[in-house]
Amino acid sequence: MLERLVPGWRATRYLLLTFATAAAALSVMPLLLFLVSLIPLGGAGLLPLPGALEQLRRWAERTRSEACEYARLEYVYREPAPLPSGLRQQLRYTLRDPGTWRSVRWLVLHSLLGVLAGLVGLMALFGAPAAVLKTAVWWAVPVPLTFMGVEAHGWGTALIGGLAEILLFGSVFLYGAPTLANGYARLVAWTLAPSEVELRADRLDERVAELSHTRAEALQAHSAELRRIERDLHDGTQARLAALAMRIGVAERLVADDPEQAARLLREASGSAEEAMSELRDVIRTTYPPILADRGLGGAISALSARCAIPARTRVAELGTLPAAVQAAAYFVIAEALTNAAKHSSATSVDVEVSRDGATLRVEVADDGIGGADDSRGSGIDGIRRRVAALDGTTSVVSPAGGPTVIRTELPCES
Repeated sequence: MLERLVPGWRATRYLLLTFATAAAALSVMPLLLFLVSLIPLGGAGLLPLPGALEQLRRWAERTRSEACEYARLEYVYREPAPLPSGLRQQLRYTLRDPGTWRSVRWLVLHSLLGVLAGLVGLMALFGAPAAVLKTAVWWAVPVPLTFMGVEAHGWGTALIGGLAEILLFGSVFLYGAPTLANGYARLVAWTLAPSEVELRADRLDERVAELSHTRAEALQAHSAELRRIERDLHDGTQARLAALAMRIGVAERLVADDPEQAARLLREASGSAEEAMSELRDVIRTTYPPILADRGLGGAISALSARCAIPARTRVAELGTLPAAVQAAAYFVIAEALTNAAKHSSATSVDVEVSRDGATLRVEVADDGIGGADDSRGSGIDGIRRRVAALDGTTSVVSPAGGPTVIRTELPCES
C-alpha cells in the first residue's frame, strides 16, 4: 500500500497544479479574445497582441516541461527566438510561428479539460478525509447527509455508506488519479510538441552554430601556429643563417692573408649550419612530423610510446588509409596526452589504443595516475580539444580525483 501512496500523491499534486493553471487559462482566454476584438476598432489590440502571444507561448512551454517530467517523456527545449523590432515584423513573426498556434490550441484544450482533471485531483485529495469527517458528524448536522446517494437515518447507514465512500475516494487517489494524470500529461506534451521539421531545423541551426564556432577556433589556432612558426624561423633559424653568411664572408676575405683564421671561421660556420638544420627540422616536425610519412601512424605511435618517460603500452588496429590531417591530429593528441601523463599524473603506466570504426578514428589514452585533469590549469587538454574540433571531431576527458585519467577522441577520417 505504501508503494501506491507515492504515485497517488504525485498524481494528485500534478492534477491540482493542472487545476490552478486551467483556472488561469479560463481568465486568459477572454483577455486574448478582447484584444482580438479590438483590432477592427482602429487596430488598438495589435500593439499588445504580439507580446501577449509570446508570453502565452513561454507559459505553454513551461507546462510542456512539467508534463514531460511527470510522464517521464523526453523533453527537447526550444528556445523561442526574440521578437523582432517593429510592430509589423512582430505580428508577422508571431502569427507565422507554429508554436503560437500550438499554444493557442493548448490554451483552449487546457481551459476545458484541465478544470475537469483538476476536479478529480481535488476529489482524490479531499474525498476520503471528507468521508471520514462526514461519517463522524452526520448525527450532529441539522440537515440530513447522504452517503453514496443514500440519506443517513442511523449509524448503520452512515457507517456502511461512509466506508463505501472512503473506499471509492481511496481508489481514486491510489489508481484513478495516477492514470488520469499520466494520460493528461501525455496529451499536453503531444499537443505542445514541436514537429519533426522544427526539430530538424533546430538541430541544423545548432550544427551550423557549432561548426561556425569550431571554424573560428580552427582559424585562430592556425593563425597562432603560423605566428609561432614565423617566430621560430625568425628568432632561431634565420638568425643562425645570417650569422653563417657573415662568417663565410669574413672567411672569404681572410683566406689569402690568414688561412688559419679563415679555416676556424669555416669550422664555426659548419657547426652553425648543423644547428640551423636541426632547428629547421624541429619546426618541420611541429607542423607535420616526418615520421608519419616514413612509418605511418602506427609506427609513429610506437616511437612516441618508446620515448615516453613512463611505461606505455600501445594497441593499434588496422587503420587503412587516413588523411594526412587526421594522422597529424591523432599523433599530436597522443603526444600531448603522454606528455601530460608523464608530467602531471604521477602514473606508473599508460595505455594507448587506436582503432577505426568505418569513417571514425578512435584514440584512447588511459593512465593509472592521480586524476584531476583540468583544462583551466594548462594541462594541454584544451589544446587537444581545439585540434580535434578543428577537424569536426569530439573529445571526452574522464579524470576523477584519485584517477584514472582517460582521454578519448573521435576524428572523422573520410577521404
